[in-house]
Amino acid sequence: MSAPDKYRIEIIPTPQFIPDQSDPDDNRYVFAYTIAIRNVGSVAAQLVSRHWIITDANNQVQEVRGLGVVGKQPLLQPGERFEYTSGTPLTTPIGTMKGSYQMVAEDGTHFDAEIPEFVLAIPRALH
Repeated sequence: MSAPDKYRIEIIPTPQFIPDQSDPDDNRYVFAYTIAIRNVGSVAAQLVSRHWIITDANNQVQEVRGLGVVGKQPLLQPGERFEYTSGTPLTTPIGTMKGSYQMVAEDGTHFDAEIPEFVLAIPRALH
């Protein structure tokens, strides 16, 4: 179910553990993630909403939906890039995130940009 080449968004996530906001004794692990979004298609497109699926090591799933990202609904011209940083707390030291951005191209076409699954893990948690 891939969008035609003119509707292509590249998404590169970079997660990071935030130790000073975490409290392992209280099962609180805070992660930041920076998302780079680039329009690699040939039509301008606006990110209008997001859908995240966040899963912790106990297979507890949290779904998050909302308008835009960090209060913005960026319009990306072909070749343009938008980057933002956000965060999420987990109750386990390891988890995953994946999801999609709902996009609207300037020609009115609605499409989803898939966010590839990435791992949230405290340092040394994965060997």
